[in-house]
Amino acid sequence: MKDMLTGGELDVLTGDYLAELTMLILGRDRLKDPGAGYARTFLRQLEECLGLAQERGVRIVTNAGGLNPAGLADAVRGLADRLGIPVRVAHVEGDDRTAAHPGSLAAHAYLGGFGIAACLRAGAEIVVTGRVTDAALVTGPAAAHFGWASTDHDRLAGAVVAGHVLECGTQATGGNYAFFTSLGSALGSPLGTGLGTGLGAEGAGPSALRRRPGFPLAEIHADGSSVITKHPGTGGVVDVGTVTAQLLYETGGARYAGPDVTARLDTVRLGQDGPDRVRIEGVRGEAPPPTLKVGLNRLGGFRNEVAFVLTGLDIEAKAALVRAQLQDALATSPPAEVRWDLVRTDRPDADTEETASALLRLVVRDPDETKVGRALSGAAVELALGSYPGFHVLAPPGKGSPYGVFEEAYVPQSRVDHIAVLPDGRRVPVTPPAETLVLEPLPEPSGTGPDDPPALPEPFPVGSTRRVPLGLVAGARSGDKGGNANVGVWARSEDAWRWLAHELTVARFRELIPESRDLPVSRHALPRLRALNFVVEGILGEGVAARARFDPQAKALGEWLRSRHLDIPEALL
Repeated sequence: MKDMLTGGELDVLTGDYLAELTMLILGRDRLKDPGAGYARTFLRQLEECLGLAQERGVRIVTNAGGLNPAGLADAVRGLADRLGIPVRVAHVEGDDRTAAHPGSLAAHAYLGGFGIAACLRAGAEIVVTGRVTDAALVTGPAAAHFGWASTDHDRLAGAVVAGHVLECGTQATGGNYAFFTSLGSALGSPLGTGLGTGLGAEGAGPSALRRRPGFPLAEIHADGSSVITKHPGTGGVVDVGTVTAQLLYETGGARYAGPDVTARLDTVRLGQDGPDRVRIEGVRGEAPPPTLKVGLNRLGGFRNEVAFVLTGLDIEAKAALVRAQLQDALATSPPAEVRWDLVRTDRPDADTEETASALLRLVVRDPDETKVGRALSGAAVELALGSYPGFHVLAPPGKGSPYGVFEEAYVPQSRVDHIAVLPDGRRVPVTPPAETLVLEPLPEPSGTGPDDPPALPEPFPVGSTRRVPLGLVAGARSGDKGGNANVGVWARSEDAWRWLAHELTVARFRELIPESRDLPVSRHALPRLRALNFVVEGILGEGVAARARFDPQAKALGEWLRSRHLDIPEALL
């Protein structure tokens, strides 16, 4: 927060503190203390920075209110009084739907940005919200500044895209970037090769750029177009590649639906606008869906985990022995779910014990804590002197721990009381959108109309090939949406796009990612970004809090895909 306030010009500072898992954590906090339920880290940051924000005339908009935006707004006023800094604080409420969903720990609708806009128009200097969409932190200030109405769909869609780029901070400036080893290289093309076109810190080399990328900012214009950049002298890089990567993150089809507008990601145009500046324009918007998504978090039961270390020879036989022994030990009171995974990290003739070892992971779940607690711990420990040679575990098994489940529901926008609570205490209802449109998937782009996204290009002539990793010609970024995962893949050149668009089909994706073979997989083409977006339904089970997978949020799924080998035309390498 301090870096953003002191690093350069800024009108509005946004802070995104919420994720599906965060809402579950805040829900558990509220069980212990009804006055809790908000992100306390925001207050700690604000204590150092409130004076700076006031001196510079920077307004702050944050969703750190979580489950208790009114409570955080009061805490901000108390902090301001203690510091002797007068500040006008407002908050947004109406997202809490927990009472309508019995059994949930927290159920909250994703609100849009017009409650934020009402607070800012009333003179608020700090606006606290609960569960709004990440992009609403940007659409609200933009709508307030430019006077946009709910029917200004193209303008709102442009702000949504800018907000989506900003929402994960330094992921837009080189953080978590597929081509991080090349950041700072003075290479590029009109659409970008994924390499930086300028050094973020004067005289800094690539290693300095990677160590601490600066946070991004958006210069938003009245027509909804924007420029993504960062403060001068900060690390990282803003180029078409880094922005493309973040645009593909945690998205689905070409229609990116939100409570204010549905943004058409297939219409986004990116262009390098100078060093560390990427222009976003051409974004078209459609009326939003008539319903709001509600994120439901509930406690799913209890889980426990043991990781057995298998070293040296006979790995498969050792795994079979310990599985049989544990099954016998747990037979009297078996948990509802038992999952075994043998992770072959071992290598033959290894020169360290670690690289000679594999891991056998056992995960158990049950609504009854006793079935996954002492019952499992005792059974595992009792094997220590009577199992496979070299028996040991990574850590002693403990008692069962609770896990959460995330689900989605939908509610008509008209049934949600979206309220802006202004600095003077007045409660102003936020009117639902004047127009709505039921969300429908888009067909593969055909390029038939003058404003339509271009069709897929002609295939690239294959010629001679080499079997090498996909990541030599394509970047990827992946993430989670409840139990689903997305993998966005983009090409680094026009020729690579011609090859990728026809080679990386759903069938090929399933071949490269065996976990997806029995799951629904959809592919969405975004030719203007030279990108494909794959959505794999159900790969994450009941969401990140359930921890059903080795990588429970699919953050590295894209990097796994990039590491898989394909026959790639030598002309692209």
